[in-house]
Amino acid sequence: MAKYEQQRNFLKSNFLEFKHIKTDKLKGLPQPPIVKSFNSTSLIIDLPMISRDVVSKENIYECINDRRSTRFYSDESLSLDELSYLLWATQGITSMTKNGCTLRTVPCSGATHTFETYLFIMRVEGLQQGIYRYLPVEHKLVFMFELDKIDQKIDAITLDQPFVPNFVKKASVMFAWSTTPYRSEWKYDISAHKKILIDVGHVSQNLYLTSESIGAGACAIGIYDQKLIDDILELDGDEEFIIFMSAVGKKRE
Repeated sequence: MAKYEQQRNFLKSNFLEFKHIKTDKLKGLPQPPIVKSFNSTSLIIDLPMISRDVVSKENIYECINDRRSTRFYSDESLSLDELSYLLWATQGITSMTKNGCTLRTVPCSGATHTFETYLFIMRVEGLQQGIYRYLPVEHKLVFMFELDKIDQKIDAITLDQPFVPNFVKKASVMFAWSTTPYRSEWKYDISAHKKILIDVGHVSQNLYLTSESIGAGACAIGIYDQKLIDDILELDGDEEFIIFMSAVGKKRE
């Protein structure tokens, strides 16, 4: 079992080792930006105010019980209100601390929130197909660019899905979360990376449950072409890179 040793050790707590490390925060180095900047001249789309009116299944027990990874979608589009709700549920800011940390709808180690949310939009009412990024502070979308042959690009990104091939391009939207590790490394040094993986699990589960609550289905995607999606989104692959993805669409009857 020696081939697994390094990765198994990564899963364990390294608190005793960590507490002897002087982190960049303790060194007095400046905290990295809590969110990624954007060009103010870009096309900015206002998202609707969050409303419980989009929720068709309010019973949390039923949402947990009925949740499944959904790979078959109808042709029905998501509404902009529904997309707004899903974005708020996965990265929405509920308050800010005096020192500038954001408190969000998902738990996160030390409120470091290393994630940015990119969206491959296929079928959302009122939005043209293309690539967008969520702006959590403003609760808005920034339109990044159109993506020629977006369905073929999604096929290429998501590689050979083992259960239902090529299902992702049939969803209404593909969420792609990037991580900027230094937001957590600044505070947690070598402990940051395990925390980042735990935190993205919270994000994904919120998407599953809120999708279920609006009659949609989600399916997390762990098999993807890392370099291709980073290149498409113009990420450097080191300081920021995609860490997890999920497809979302209305369920097929």
